[in-house]
Formats: sequence, structure tokens, C-alpha cells
Amino acid sequence: MAFSRTCKVDPLSRGIFRKSVVMLCSLLTSLFLLYCVTDRCSTLPATVKTSTQVGGIFSDELHDLRSLRRKRLLQKWNTLPETVSHISAKGPSHFTGDDNASPVYYGPLKLGDDGEPVEALLLPPLDVLSPRRVSPRFAGAGQLSPLGEGTKKLPQALIIGVKKGGTRALLEFLRVHPDIRAVGAEPHFFDRNYENGLEWYRELMPKTLEGQITMEKTPSYFVTREAPARISAMSRDTKLIVVVRDPVTRAISDYTQTLSKKPDIPSFESLTFKNRTTGLIDTSWSAIQIGIYAKHLDNWLQYFPMGQILFVSGERLISDPAGELGRVQDFLGLKRIITDKHFYFNQTKGFPCLKKAEGSSKPHCLGKTKGRTHPNINPEVVQRLRDFYRPFNMKFYQMTGRIFGWDD
Repeated sequence: MAFSRTCKVDPLSRGIFRKSVVMLCSLLTSLFLLYCVTDRCSTLPATVKTSTQVGGIFSDELHDLRSLRRKRLLQKWNTLPETVSHISAKGPSHFTGDDNASPVYYGPLKLGDDGEPVEALLLPPLDVLSPRRVSPRFAGAGQLSPLGEGTKKLPQALIIGVKKGGTRALLEFLRVHPDIRAVGAEPHFFDRNYENGLEWYRELMPKTLEGQITMEKTPSYFVTREAPARISAMSRDTKLIVVVRDPVTRAISDYTQTLSKKPDIPSFESLTFKNRTTGLIDTSWSAIQIGIYAKHLDNWLQYFPMGQILFVSGERLISDPAGELGRVQDFLGLKRIITDKHFYFNQTKGFPCLKKAEGSSKPHCLGKTKGRTHPNINPEVVQRLRDFYRPFNMKFYQMTGRIFGWDD
């Protein structure tokens, strides 16, 4: 009698096997997603398909996974200490480029040497806040990522002066260049905050990528006797930029700024002279003293060769901004990207403005503190000042090898 043998699989064992496979797949998938979320997945494609609606991104749209890091950056900004006060300052916004908007600052608000706000902490830039990847301004070489990449470095170039010469305009124009990263506020490190140390100073700087230049501007450095030695101690290779202007016009502009803050100050004429009868000029008054450029330059040449100092004409910065910016870009070893196409002349303000500001597609002019109407000064006083400055100007022309034409 023949017997047939059949082998049956226990249904219970088959179910356990299926569940085990499903659990294993789920575990592996979870580990993979966790690996990617923690930014360790370098081989993951730049975009993936999503099937749910998340933050306004609908099904079947391509979603950039790097937005996860952007969200974390925004969370850091939104969790600033509650003790930090929120202050809104009047004036054009550095973020939106809108002349009617108000920039927003965190921390106590102060005014720098040029009358512009000096902020402690700024709101994050539009490139971080925007849902787009990167502003087109950063395309190409030296691309700056909104993901916080790069490192903070001590500045390789400084705008060291002079007050009321056009330093704010020069800084705003230079910030259009994709290979320049600059601090908007005046750090005043080498004149007021030197005891805080270089690491404190470095932390104030923006992050830069390889090939980008870190800059800052503080106009009072040029007349601070200790500044040249301190900057040389940081780096002897630091490039220095000085924006100079007709010293008589500069003095009147300086007085005009002070007058806007203190309407009860004495007249320009009374501050100019030690003795009006003899016509002796009071060189102890800072508005006069700053314009003796040759005297201050002597101090800088003790620590830096003339080849490391560039002198920009404040007058030409108004009449030919692209030409002066070309010289600055050459001096910094950068490609001439800022050209005539970036500027238009504002007839109302009387100086050039940017067609597109940094991080914005809108035109941008300097604020109301720029281009103030000067008070009427007695022509005799103006002539006395021109006679006083003439020998200093001639020496300055000889030292720099450039004639600025202030005595014409």
C-alpha cells in the first residue's frame, strides 16, 4: 500500500513572518529618514516627491529637503531671549530696500559717527526668511548659502574714514558685490571697544565663504591715534579705505549733523575761531581737526605702506559712483561687477542711489540723515577756512599722489 506524504505550512508561522518583514522594512525606513533629517544623508537627491500638503507645498510638487534646516534657523531667531527689547527705527530698511519702510532692530539703538543707527542684533536677512533657495545676487563664484555656511573671519579690509565724507554710501554700494560681506553697524572696535578682544570683534563679523572679503567701516578710526597700531597688530596686510571730501564742506556738514541733534549749539562761525578778530582757527574743534588729512595720514604711514591705503573722493562718489567703485574693486582684487547699471541719480536727494539694493529688487537711497541742507555760512568765514586748509591740502596731494581739486 503506497502512502503519499504532504507538508503543510502553519498559517500562524506565515503570519509572523510577514509581520516581521513589515516591521523590519518600517524600521529601516525610519532610520533612513532620521539619518536624512539630521543632515547626514549626503547622497540623497536634492528634491523628492511629496504627497501631502506641508507649509503650503501641495501634493506632487518638488520639495527642497534643505528647507528643514531653514526652519531650524528661523526657530533660533524666534527664540531670542525675552529680555531683548524690540525697537523700530525710522529710516529706509536695509532688508527690504523700501525707503518708506522702517528697519527693525533687536537691542539698544545708538547712532554711529555718520548719524546712522548702530544696531546690536538685526533680524535675519531676507535670504534666510525667503522660501526661495538663494537670492540671484549670490549666484556663481562665492555663492553664499542661506543655510548658515561659511566662517566668521577678522576683516581683511576696513573703511577707516572720514566722518561725513561718504563712508555710508561707499559701504552700501560695496555690499552689492557678491564677494563682499560687510557689517552694517559701526563696531568701533579699534577706538572704543578694543579691550573686548579680537574674538569679540570676530563674532560681530558676517560669515563668509572662501574668496569673499569681510569688511567693516568706522569713520572715527582715521583720527584715532591708537587705531593704526592696533589694526597692524591684527594684520599688517589689512587694506584700508579712506573717503575724503573738501575739508571745508566736510566741516559744515559735520556741524549740520550736530545741529540737527542739538539745535541750541553755538553758531558755526563762533566755533570756528579761537579769536574772531585775529582770525585764529580753533583746531581743537573736531569739525576742523578731522579735515587736516595730512596730519592724520602721517600717523597711519608709521604702520602701513601707502600701497595698502586707497583714497576715495567723496565728490566723485557722487558725480561718478561707478568710476570710484571701479577703483575700489581693483584695490580689493575683485572683479568689476558694480558698474553704471547699478546706479541712478536722485534729483531730490542730490546724490546717486542703487537701482537694486542688497537682497532686494527695489531701488534704495540713503536715509533722511543724508543730504541735509547746510546752513548759510558767512562767505568770509568760508574763505578763511579755505586759506587755513590750503597748505595741509597741498601736502595731502603730495603724499597720496592724487589731486582732489579742493582749492580750485
